[in-house]
Amino acid sequence: MNDPLLSSRNREAHAAALAAATAEVSRYLDGRTTPRSSASPSTLAAQTAAVDLAAPLGTLDRALEEVRGLYLDHAVGYHHPRYLAHLNCPITIPAVAAEALATSVNTAVETWDQGTSACLIEQKLIDWVTGLIGFDASDLNASAFDASDLDATPRPDGVFTTGGTASNLQGLFTAREDRLARPAPGRRGAERDTDRGARLTRLRIVTGEHAHLSVVKAARLLGLSPDAVIALPGDGDRMDPATLDRTLSALADAGDEVAAVVALAGTTDHGAIDPLRAVGGICRRHDVWLHVDAAYGGGLLVSPTRRDLLDGIGLADSVTVDFHKTFFLPVAASALLLRDGSGFRHSTVSADYLNPADGDDHAVDKSLQTTRRFDALKLWMTLRVLGADGIGRLLDEAIDVAARIGRTIEADPELELVRRPALSTVLFRPRPAVTAPDRPVTDSALTDDEADALVRPVRDALFAEGRSLVASTVVDGRPCLKLTVLDPNLGDEDVAVVLTDVRDAARYLAEGIREATTAGVLT
Repeated sequence: MNDPLLSSRNREAHAAALAAATAEVSRYLDGRTTPRSSASPSTLAAQTAAVDLAAPLGTLDRALEEVRGLYLDHAVGYHHPRYLAHLNCPITIPAVAAEALATSVNTAVETWDQGTSACLIEQKLIDWVTGLIGFDASDLNASAFDASDLDATPRPDGVFTTGGTASNLQGLFTAREDRLARPAPGRRGAERDTDRGARLTRLRIVTGEHAHLSVVKAARLLGLSPDAVIALPGDGDRMDPATLDRTLSALADAGDEVAAVVALAGTTDHGAIDPLRAVGGICRRHDVWLHVDAAYGGGLLVSPTRRDLLDGIGLADSVTVDFHKTFFLPVAASALLLRDGSGFRHSTVSADYLNPADGDDHAVDKSLQTTRRFDALKLWMTLRVLGADGIGRLLDEAIDVAARIGRTIEADPELELVRRPALSTVLFRPRPAVTAPDRPVTDSALTDDEADALVRPVRDALFAEGRSLVASTVVDGRPCLKLTVLDPNLGDEDVAVVLTDVRDAARYLAEGIREATTAGVLT
Protein backbone atom coordinates (compact mmCIF):
# COMPACT_ATOMS: atom_id res chain seq x y z
CA MET A 1 0.00 0.00 0.00
CA ASN A 2 1.78 3.13 -1.25
CA ASP A 3 -0.04 5.62 0.96
CA PRO A 4 -1.71 3.92 3.94
CA LEU A 5 -2.86 7.13 5.68
CA LEU A 6 -6.44 8.28 5.23
CA SER A 7 -6.79 11.64 3.53
CA SER A 8 -8.58 13.20 0.59
CA ARG A 9 -5.80 11.86 -1.63
CA ASN A 10 -6.81 8.24 -1.13
CA ARG A 11 -10.48 8.31 -0.24
CA GLU A 12 -11.07 5.71 -2.97
CA ALA A 13 -8.80 3.31 -1.07
CA HIS A 14 -10.75 4.06 2.09
CA ALA A 15 -14.04 3.25 0.37
CA ALA A 16 -12.58 0.05 -1.06
CA ALA A 17 -11.25 -0.99 2.35
CA LEU A 18 -14.65 -0.45 3.98
CA ALA A 19 -16.33 -2.36 1.17
CA ALA A 20 -13.90 -5.26 1.59
CA ALA A 21 -14.43 -5.30 5.35
CA THR A 22 -18.21 -5.18 4.85
CA ALA A 23 -17.96 -8.13 2.46
CA GLU A 24 -16.09 -10.09 5.14
CA VAL A 25 -18.80 -9.27 7.68
CA SER A 26 -21.46 -10.43 5.21
CA ARG A 27 -19.61 -13.69 4.71
CA TYR A 28 -19.31 -14.05 8.49
CA LEU A 29 -23.06 -13.50 8.96
CA ASP A 30 -24.14 -15.76 6.11
CA GLY A 31 -21.71 -18.55 6.82
CA ARG A 32 -22.13 -18.78 10.57
CA THR A 33 -24.40 -21.72 11.36
CA THR A 34 -23.33 -21.94 15.02
CA PRO A 35 -22.44 -19.27 17.57
CA ARG A 36 -18.79 -20.38 17.55
CA SER A 37 -16.49 -22.80 15.81
CA SER A 38 -15.49 -26.04 17.48
CA ALA A 39 -11.78 -25.31 17.13
CA SER A 40 -9.86 -26.16 20.30
CA PRO A 41 -7.87 -23.55 22.26
CA SER A 42 -4.63 -25.35 21.34
CA THR A 43 -5.46 -25.23 17.64
CA LEU A 44 -6.25 -21.52 17.72
CA ALA A 45 -3.15 -20.79 19.82
CA ALA A 46 -0.95 -22.62 17.33
CA GLN A 47 -2.44 -20.70 14.40
CA THR A 48 -1.82 -17.37 16.10
CA ALA A 49 1.69 -18.30 17.23
CA ALA A 50 2.63 -19.24 13.66
CA VAL A 51 2.15 -15.67 12.42
CA ASP A 52 5.42 -13.82 11.82
CA LEU A 53 4.67 -10.20 12.69
CA ALA A 54 8.06 -9.18 11.29
CA ALA A 55 6.93 -10.20 7.79
CA PRO A 56 4.09 -7.93 6.61
CA LEU A 57 1.64 -9.27 4.07
CA GLY A 58 1.74 -6.11 1.98
CA THR A 59 -1.89 -5.92 0.84
CA LEU A 60 -5.23 -5.45 2.56
CA ASP A 61 -6.71 -8.43 0.75
CA ARG A 62 -4.07 -10.75 2.14
CA ALA A 63 -4.44 -9.27 5.62
CA LEU A 64 -8.20 -9.77 5.50
CA GLU A 65 -7.74 -13.34 4.38
CA GLU A 66 -5.45 -13.97 7.35
CA VAL A 67 -7.84 -12.28 9.78
CA ARG A 68 -10.67 -14.39 8.40
CA GLY A 69 -8.85 -17.59 9.34
CA LEU A 70 -7.50 -16.36 12.66
CA TYR A 71 -10.46 -14.35 13.92
CA LEU A 72 -13.71 -14.21 11.97
CA ASP A 73 -14.03 -17.96 11.44
CA HIS A 74 -13.78 -18.48 15.21
CA ALA A 75 -15.23 -15.31 16.74
CA VAL A 76 -18.16 -15.85 19.06
CA GLY A 77 -21.29 -14.59 17.31
CA TYR A 78 -23.34 -12.53 19.76
CA HIS A 79 -25.89 -11.99 17.01
CA HIS A 80 -26.50 -15.73 16.64
CA PRO A 81 -29.85 -16.93 18.06
CA ARG A 82 -28.18 -19.74 19.98
CA TYR A 83 -25.75 -17.45 21.78
CA LEU A 84 -27.36 -17.11 25.20
CA ALA A 85 -24.34 -16.90 27.49
CA HIS A 86 -23.37 -13.42 28.72
CA LEU A 87 -24.58 -9.84 28.60
CA ASN A 88 -23.57 -9.35 24.97
CA CYS A 89 -26.26 -7.89 22.76
CA PRO A 90 -27.02 -7.89 19.05
CA ILE A 91 -26.27 -4.40 17.78
CA THR A 92 -28.19 -1.85 15.75
CA ILE A 93 -27.24 -1.10 12.16
CA PRO A 94 -27.29 2.69 12.73
CA ALA A 95 -24.69 2.18 15.48
CA VAL A 96 -22.47 0.22 13.08
CA ALA A 97 -22.69 3.12 10.63
CA ALA A 98 -21.79 5.49 13.45
CA GLU A 99 -18.74 3.37 14.28
CA ALA A 100 -17.53 3.69 10.68
CA LEU A 101 -17.97 7.47 10.78
CA ALA A 102 -16.38 7.97 14.19
CA THR A 103 -13.45 5.67 13.43
CA SER A 104 -12.75 7.17 10.00
CA VAL A 105 -12.84 10.76 11.24
CA ASN A 106 -11.05 9.64 14.44
CA THR A 107 -12.37 12.40 16.67
CA ALA A 108 -10.92 12.54 20.17
CA VAL A 109 -13.51 13.88 22.59
CA GLU A 110 -11.16 15.58 25.05
CA THR A 111 -11.13 19.31 24.49
CA TRP A 112 -13.16 21.74 22.47
CA ASP A 113 -10.33 22.40 20.03
CA GLN A 114 -10.18 18.65 19.27
CA GLY A 115 -13.81 17.59 19.49
CA THR A 116 -15.86 20.72 18.68
CA SER A 117 -19.33 19.57 17.59
CA ALA A 118 -18.72 16.02 18.86
CA CYS A 119 -18.44 17.48 22.36
CA LEU A 120 -21.84 19.13 21.89
CA ILE A 121 -23.45 15.90 20.69
CA GLU A 122 -22.05 13.99 23.66
CA GLN A 123 -23.25 16.64 26.10
CA LYS A 124 -26.71 16.69 24.52
CA LEU A 125 -26.98 12.93 25.11
CA ILE A 126 -25.71 13.28 28.68
CA ASP A 127 -28.40 15.88 29.37
CA TRP A 128 -31.00 13.57 27.81
CA VAL A 129 -30.02 10.59 29.94
CA THR A 130 -29.87 12.59 33.18
CA GLY A 131 -33.36 13.79 32.35
CA LEU A 132 -34.53 10.21 31.89
CA ILE A 133 -33.05 9.31 35.26
CA GLY A 134 -34.94 12.13 36.92
CA PHE A 135 -32.10 14.18 38.34
CA ASP A 136 -34.39 17.07 39.15
CA ALA A 137 -36.18 18.54 42.15
CA SER A 138 -39.53 16.99 41.27
CA ASP A 139 -38.28 13.49 42.07
CA LEU A 140 -36.65 14.72 45.27
CA ASN A 141 -39.85 16.42 46.41
CA ALA A 142 -41.73 13.16 45.92
CA SER A 143 -39.29 11.25 48.09
CA ALA A 144 -39.37 10.42 51.77
CA PHE A 145 -37.05 13.26 52.81
CA ASP A 146 -37.29 17.03 52.76
CA ALA A 147 -35.72 18.44 49.61
CA SER A 148 -35.52 21.85 51.30
CA ASP A 149 -32.59 20.49 53.31
CA LEU A 150 -30.50 20.45 50.13
CA ASP A 151 -28.37 23.38 49.13
CA ALA A 152 -28.85 25.07 45.77
CA THR A 153 -30.28 22.79 43.10
CA PRO A 154 -27.31 21.02 41.49
CA ARG A 155 -26.77 20.78 37.76
CA PRO A 156 -26.64 17.16 36.61
CA ASP A 157 -23.83 16.06 34.32
CA GLY A 158 -22.12 12.94 33.07
CA VAL A 159 -19.38 11.44 30.95
CA PHE A 160 -19.08 8.50 28.57
CA THR A 161 -16.77 5.69 29.69
CA THR A 162 -15.53 2.35 28.40
CA GLY A 163 -17.92 0.21 30.44
CA GLY A 164 -19.69 -0.44 33.70
CA THR A 165 -16.48 -1.21 35.57
CA ALA A 166 -15.02 2.17 34.60
CA SER A 167 -18.28 3.96 35.38
CA ASN A 168 -18.59 2.29 38.78
CA LEU A 169 -14.97 3.07 39.59
CA GLN A 170 -15.37 6.75 38.82
CA GLY A 171 -18.71 6.92 40.61
CA LEU A 172 -17.23 5.41 43.77
CA PHE A 173 -14.12 7.57 43.43
CA THR A 174 -16.37 10.64 43.34
CA ALA A 175 -18.29 9.36 46.36
CA ARG A 176 -15.06 8.75 48.26
CA GLU A 177 -13.77 12.24 47.56
CA ASP A 178 -17.14 13.77 48.47
CA ARG A 179 -17.03 11.99 51.85
CA LEU A 180 -13.43 12.94 52.58
CA ALA A 181 -14.18 16.58 51.71
CA ARG A 182 -16.63 16.68 54.62
CA PRO A 183 -15.70 16.86 58.30
CA ALA A 184 -15.04 13.51 59.90
CA PRO A 185 -17.83 12.25 62.19
CA GLY A 186 -18.06 14.31 65.36
CA ARG A 187 -15.87 17.10 64.04
CA ARG A 188 -16.70 20.50 62.60
CA GLY A 189 -14.92 23.18 60.62
CA ALA A 190 -11.36 23.70 61.86
CA GLU A 191 -11.58 20.45 63.83
CA ARG A 192 -11.82 18.52 60.56
CA ASP A 193 -9.70 15.39 60.59
CA THR A 194 -6.81 16.06 58.23
CA ASP A 195 -5.39 12.54 58.43
CA ARG A 196 -6.68 11.30 55.10
CA GLY A 197 -4.93 7.95 55.45
CA ALA A 198 -6.60 7.22 58.78
CA ARG A 199 -10.02 8.06 57.39
CA LEU A 200 -9.47 5.82 54.36
CA THR A 201 -9.08 2.82 56.65
CA ARG A 202 -12.55 3.48 58.12
CA LEU A 203 -14.38 4.11 54.85
CA ARG A 204 -16.97 1.51 53.89
CA ILE A 205 -19.02 0.71 50.78
CA VAL A 206 -22.34 -0.99 51.46
CA THR A 207 -24.02 -3.02 48.74
CA GLY A 208 -26.10 -6.13 48.13
CA GLU A 209 -24.79 -9.66 48.06
CA HIS A 210 -25.22 -9.84 44.28
CA ALA A 211 -23.18 -6.73 43.44
CA HIS A 212 -20.95 -6.77 40.39
CA LEU A 213 -17.31 -7.67 40.93
CA SER A 214 -16.34 -4.14 39.90
CA VAL A 215 -17.48 -2.83 43.30
CA VAL A 216 -14.82 -4.85 45.11
CA LYS A 217 -12.29 -4.03 42.40
CA ALA A 218 -13.04 -0.31 42.79
CA ALA A 219 -12.57 -0.50 46.56
CA ARG A 220 -9.12 -2.02 46.03
CA LEU A 221 -8.12 0.57 43.45
CA LEU A 222 -9.37 3.37 45.72
CA GLY A 223 -7.07 2.27 48.54
CA LEU A 224 -9.79 1.16 50.93
CA SER A 225 -9.23 -1.60 53.46
CA PRO A 226 -9.69 -5.26 52.44
CA ASP A 227 -12.95 -5.45 54.40
CA ALA A 228 -14.30 -2.14 53.10
CA VAL A 229 -17.11 -3.65 51.01
CA ILE A 230 -20.02 -4.83 53.13
CA ALA A 231 -22.35 -7.11 51.16
CA LEU A 232 -25.75 -7.28 52.81
CA PRO A 233 -27.90 -10.39 52.67
CA GLY A 234 -30.98 -9.62 50.68
CA ASP A 235 -34.71 -9.99 50.79
CA GLY A 236 -34.68 -12.67 48.11
CA ASP A 237 -32.45 -11.29 45.36
CA ARG A 238 -32.93 -7.64 46.35
CA MET A 239 -31.47 -5.38 48.99
CA ASP A 240 -33.57 -5.26 52.16
CA PRO A 241 -34.14 -1.60 53.17
CA ALA A 242 -34.55 -2.45 56.86
CA THR A 243 -31.21 -4.29 56.89
CA LEU A 244 -29.58 -1.35 55.11
CA ASP A 245 -31.01 1.09 57.66
CA ARG A 246 -29.71 -0.94 60.62
CA THR A 247 -26.31 -1.40 58.98
CA LEU A 248 -25.81 2.30 58.33
CA SER A 249 -26.73 3.08 61.94
CA ALA A 250 -24.37 0.41 63.27
CA LEU A 251 -21.48 1.65 61.13
CA ALA A 252 -21.99 5.20 62.33
CA ASP A 253 -22.08 4.02 65.95
CA ALA A 254 -18.80 2.16 65.37
CA GLY A 255 -17.13 5.32 64.06
CA ASP A 256 -16.91 4.13 60.46
CA GLU A 257 -17.76 6.33 57.50
CA VAL A 258 -19.78 5.12 54.53
CA ALA A 259 -18.43 6.40 51.24
CA ALA A 260 -21.39 5.01 49.30
CA VAL A 261 -24.27 2.62 49.17
CA VAL A 262 -24.35 0.75 45.85
CA ALA A 263 -27.85 -0.28 44.82
CA LEU A 264 -28.36 -2.60 41.88
CA ALA A 265 -30.69 -2.06 38.95
CA GLY A 266 -30.29 -5.39 37.25
CA THR A 267 -27.96 -7.86 38.93
CA THR A 268 -25.73 -9.73 36.50
CA ASP A 269 -27.05 -13.18 37.35
CA HIS A 270 -30.63 -12.55 38.43
CA GLY A 271 -31.61 -9.29 36.77
CA ALA A 272 -33.00 -8.21 40.15
CA ILE A 273 -33.64 -4.54 40.87
CA ASP A 274 -33.30 -3.19 44.39
CA PRO A 275 -36.17 -1.12 45.85
CA LEU A 276 -34.56 2.10 44.72
CA ARG A 277 -37.01 4.58 46.21
CA ALA A 278 -36.84 3.04 49.68
CA VAL A 279 -33.05 2.73 49.50
CA GLY A 280 -32.77 6.33 48.30
CA GLY A 281 -34.82 7.62 51.20
CA ILE A 282 -32.66 5.73 53.71
CA CYS A 283 -29.44 7.05 52.15
CA ARG A 284 -30.72 10.62 52.37
CA ARG A 285 -31.70 10.24 56.02
CA HIS A 286 -28.23 8.92 56.81
CA ASP A 287 -26.57 11.53 54.56
CA VAL A 288 -24.87 8.79 52.51
CA TRP A 289 -24.02 8.84 48.81
CA LEU A 290 -26.17 6.49 46.71
CA HIS A 291 -24.68 4.98 43.58
CA VAL A 292 -27.01 2.93 41.36
CA ASP A 293 -25.35 0.35 39.15
CA ALA A 294 -27.80 0.18 36.25
CA ALA A 295 -25.29 -1.22 33.77
CA TYR A 296 -27.77 -3.99 32.94
CA GLY A 297 -31.13 -2.45 33.79
CA GLY A 298 -30.43 1.01 32.40
CA GLY A 299 -32.25 0.22 29.18
CA LEU A 300 -35.49 0.27 31.18
CA LEU A 301 -35.16 4.06 31.15
CA VAL A 302 -36.59 3.96 27.60
CA SER A 303 -38.94 1.00 28.04
CA PRO A 304 -42.50 1.89 27.04
CA THR A 305 -43.95 -0.64 29.51
CA ARG A 306 -41.40 -1.28 32.28
CA ARG A 307 -39.94 2.14 33.14
CA ASP A 308 -41.59 1.93 36.56
CA LEU A 309 -39.19 -0.88 37.55
CA LEU A 310 -36.62 1.90 38.04
CA ASP A 311 -38.89 3.95 40.28
CA GLY A 312 -36.71 6.04 42.57
CA ILE A 313 -33.53 5.94 40.49
CA GLY A 314 -33.63 9.74 40.42
CA LEU A 315 -32.79 9.75 44.14
CA ALA A 316 -29.28 8.51 43.37
CA ASP A 317 -26.20 10.69 43.51
CA SER A 318 -24.57 8.75 40.68
CA VAL A 319 -25.75 6.18 38.14
CA THR A 320 -23.97 3.77 35.79
CA VAL A 321 -25.65 2.92 32.47
CA ASP A 322 -24.16 0.58 29.86
CA PHE A 323 -25.47 1.40 26.41
CA HIS A 324 -23.63 -1.63 24.99
CA LYS A 325 -26.00 -3.91 26.87
CA THR A 326 -29.67 -2.99 26.87
CA PHE A 327 -29.44 -0.10 24.39
CA PHE A 328 -28.07 -2.56 21.77
CA LEU A 329 -24.90 -0.64 20.92
CA PRO A 330 -21.47 -2.03 20.00
CA VAL A 331 -18.80 -2.20 22.69
CA ALA A 332 -17.84 0.13 24.21
CA ALA A 333 -20.44 2.65 25.32
CA SER A 334 -21.19 3.35 28.97
CA ALA A 335 -21.76 6.47 31.01
CA LEU A 336 -21.46 7.75 34.55
CA LEU A 337 -24.17 10.26 35.42
CA LEU A 338 -23.98 12.57 38.46
CA ARG A 339 -26.85 14.36 40.16
CA ASP A 340 -24.43 17.22 40.90
CA GLY A 341 -21.98 17.66 38.06
CA SER A 342 -19.65 19.69 40.23
CA GLY A 343 -18.50 16.34 41.61
CA PHE A 344 -16.40 15.94 38.48
CA ARG A 345 -14.01 18.49 39.97
CA HIS A 346 -12.47 15.56 41.84
CA SER A 347 -11.44 14.06 38.48
CA THR A 348 -10.02 17.29 37.07
CA VAL A 349 -6.29 17.87 36.69
CA SER A 350 -5.32 20.86 34.56
CA ALA A 351 -2.37 21.06 32.21
CA ASP A 352 -1.29 24.15 30.28
CA TYR A 353 -0.83 22.16 27.08
CA LEU A 354 -4.35 20.68 27.13
CA ASN A 355 -6.91 22.11 29.57
CA PRO A 356 -5.54 25.14 31.40
CA ALA A 357 -7.45 26.05 34.53
CA ASP A 358 -8.24 29.52 33.17
CA GLY A 359 -9.55 28.14 29.87
CA ASP A 360 -12.83 26.69 28.63
CA ASP A 361 -14.61 23.74 30.19
CA HIS A 362 -13.39 20.56 28.54
CA ALA A 363 -14.67 17.00 28.42
CA VAL A 364 -11.32 15.78 29.73
CA ASP A 365 -12.06 17.62 32.98
CA LYS A 366 -14.79 15.04 33.69
CA SER A 367 -13.02 11.89 32.57
CA LEU A 368 -10.50 9.51 34.08
CA GLN A 369 -9.28 9.06 30.51
CA THR A 370 -7.58 11.67 28.40
CA THR A 371 -8.07 10.48 24.83
CA ARG A 372 -11.60 9.14 24.33
CA ARG A 373 -13.37 7.84 21.24
CA PHE A 374 -16.57 9.50 20.06
CA ASP A 375 -18.66 6.57 21.33
CA ALA A 376 -21.64 8.83 21.91
CA LEU A 377 -22.27 8.92 18.16
CA LYS A 378 -23.46 5.28 18.30
CA LEU A 379 -26.20 6.22 20.73
CA TRP A 380 -27.06 9.39 18.80
CA MET A 381 -27.50 7.58 15.48
CA THR A 382 -29.53 4.76 17.02
CA LEU A 383 -31.73 7.19 18.89
CA ARG A 384 -32.31 9.36 15.85
CA VAL A 385 -33.29 6.38 13.67
CA LEU A 386 -35.25 4.22 16.13
CA GLY A 387 -36.35 6.73 18.74
CA ALA A 388 -36.27 6.11 22.47
CA ASP A 389 -39.42 3.97 22.39
CA GLY A 390 -37.98 1.92 19.53
CA ILE A 391 -34.91 1.06 21.59
CA GLY A 392 -37.05 0.35 24.62
CA ARG A 393 -39.33 -1.97 22.69
CA LEU A 394 -36.35 -4.11 21.72
CA LEU A 395 -35.58 -4.63 25.41
CA ASP A 396 -39.24 -5.23 26.26
CA GLU A 397 -39.43 -7.94 23.61
CA ALA A 398 -36.23 -9.59 24.88
CA ILE A 399 -37.67 -9.65 28.40
CA ASP A 400 -40.87 -11.20 27.05
CA VAL A 401 -38.81 -13.91 25.33
CA ALA A 402 -37.01 -14.67 28.61
CA ALA A 403 -40.35 -15.02 30.38
CA ARG A 404 -41.52 -17.52 27.75
CA ILE A 405 -38.32 -19.52 28.15
CA GLY A 406 -38.84 -19.58 31.90
CA ARG A 407 -42.32 -21.03 31.47
CA THR A 408 -41.00 -23.64 29.02
CA ILE A 409 -38.31 -24.75 31.46
CA GLU A 410 -40.74 -24.79 34.36
CA ALA A 411 -42.92 -27.27 32.45
CA ASP A 412 -40.02 -29.51 31.43
CA PRO A 413 -39.55 -32.58 33.67
CA GLU A 414 -35.82 -32.74 32.85
CA LEU A 415 -35.10 -29.11 33.70
CA GLU A 416 -35.43 -27.20 36.96
CA LEU A 417 -36.16 -23.47 36.93
CA VAL A 418 -34.11 -21.81 39.67
CA ARG A 419 -35.57 -18.30 39.36
CA ARG A 420 -38.43 -16.83 37.38
CA PRO A 421 -36.80 -14.22 35.15
CA ALA A 422 -36.79 -10.71 36.63
CA LEU A 423 -35.37 -9.13 33.48
CA SER A 424 -33.86 -11.23 30.71
CA THR A 425 -31.76 -13.85 32.49
CA VAL A 426 -33.05 -17.39 32.98
CA LEU A 427 -31.47 -19.52 35.72
CA PHE A 428 -31.99 -23.27 35.64
CA ARG A 429 -30.28 -26.62 36.03
CA PRO A 430 -30.64 -29.94 34.19
CA ARG A 431 -32.28 -32.78 36.10
CA PRO A 432 -32.27 -35.75 33.71
CA ALA A 433 -33.74 -39.04 34.81
CA VAL A 434 -31.00 -41.66 34.78
CA THR A 435 -31.59 -45.37 35.12
CA ALA A 436 -28.98 -47.82 36.32
CA PRO A 437 -28.96 -51.61 36.57
CA ASP A 438 -28.88 -51.55 40.37
CA ARG A 439 -31.54 -48.86 40.78
CA PRO A 440 -35.30 -49.13 40.28
CA VAL A 441 -36.86 -46.92 37.61
CA THR A 442 -38.76 -45.04 40.30
CA ASP A 443 -35.43 -43.98 41.84
CA SER A 444 -33.95 -42.60 38.65
CA ALA A 445 -33.86 -38.88 39.56
CA LEU A 446 -30.47 -37.33 40.25
CA THR A 447 -29.68 -36.20 43.75
CA ASP A 448 -28.95 -32.52 44.35
CA ASP A 449 -25.22 -33.23 44.50
CA GLU A 450 -25.36 -35.16 41.24
CA ALA A 451 -27.34 -32.38 39.55
CA ASP A 452 -24.85 -29.80 40.83
CA ALA A 453 -21.95 -31.83 39.43
CA LEU A 454 -23.59 -31.75 35.98
CA VAL A 455 -23.80 -27.99 35.53
CA ARG A 456 -20.26 -27.02 34.58
CA PRO A 457 -19.60 -30.12 32.43
CA VAL A 458 -22.80 -29.43 30.46
CA ARG A 459 -21.79 -25.82 29.92
CA ASP A 460 -18.26 -26.82 28.86
CA ALA A 461 -19.50 -29.58 26.53
CA LEU A 462 -21.81 -27.16 24.73
CA PHE A 463 -19.05 -24.57 24.40
CA ALA A 464 -16.60 -27.13 23.01
CA GLU A 465 -19.10 -28.24 20.38
CA GLY A 466 -20.12 -24.67 19.57
CA ARG A 467 -23.75 -25.39 18.67
CA SER A 468 -25.30 -23.63 21.66
CA LEU A 469 -23.60 -21.31 24.13
CA VAL A 470 -24.89 -20.90 27.68
CA ALA A 471 -23.27 -19.59 30.86
CA SER A 472 -23.01 -20.96 34.38
CA THR A 473 -23.08 -19.34 37.79
CA VAL A 474 -23.85 -20.09 41.43
CA VAL A 475 -27.16 -19.24 43.11
CA ASP A 476 -27.77 -19.80 46.82
CA GLY A 477 -24.59 -21.84 47.00
CA ARG A 478 -25.53 -24.18 44.16
CA PRO A 479 -24.33 -24.09 40.54
CA CYS A 480 -26.80 -23.52 37.74
CA LEU A 481 -26.92 -22.72 34.05
CA LYS A 482 -27.79 -19.25 32.84
CA LEU A 483 -29.39 -18.02 29.63
CA THR A 484 -28.95 -14.31 28.99
CA VAL A 485 -31.59 -13.17 26.51
CA LEU A 486 -30.87 -9.92 24.69
CA ASP A 487 -32.14 -10.85 21.23
CA PRO A 488 -35.73 -9.65 20.75
CA ASN A 489 -35.98 -11.78 17.60
CA LEU A 490 -35.08 -15.03 19.32
CA GLY A 491 -37.47 -17.67 18.02
CA ASP A 492 -39.01 -20.59 19.85
CA GLU A 493 -37.31 -23.01 17.44
CA ASP A 494 -33.86 -21.76 18.42
CA VAL A 495 -34.73 -21.95 22.10
CA ALA A 496 -35.87 -25.52 21.54
CA VAL A 497 -32.50 -26.39 19.97
CA VAL A 498 -30.59 -24.91 22.93
CA LEU A 499 -32.72 -26.72 25.51
CA THR A 500 -32.45 -29.96 23.55
CA ASP A 501 -28.67 -29.60 23.49
CA VAL A 502 -28.70 -29.06 27.26
CA ARG A 503 -30.88 -32.11 27.87
CA ASP A 504 -28.85 -34.33 25.55
CA ALA A 505 -25.54 -33.30 27.12
CA ALA A 506 -26.99 -33.72 30.60
CA ARG A 507 -28.29 -37.22 29.86
CA TYR A 508 -24.96 -38.32 28.45
CA LEU A 509 -22.90 -36.79 31.26
CA ALA A 510 -25.30 -37.94 33.97
CA GLU A 511 -24.40 -41.54 33.29
CA GLY A 512 -20.83 -40.72 34.19
CA ILE A 513 -21.95 -38.72 37.24
CA ARG A 514 -24.08 -41.62 38.45
CA GLU A 515 -21.20 -44.05 37.93
CA ALA A 516 -18.87 -41.78 39.89
CA THR A 517 -21.43 -41.52 42.69
CA THR A 518 -21.86 -45.28 42.81
CA ALA A 519 -18.08 -45.67 42.99
CA GLY A 520 -17.96 -43.19 45.86
CA VAL A 521 -16.13 -40.43 43.94
CA LEU A 522 -18.98 -37.97 44.52
CA THR A 523 -20.44 -37.72 48.00
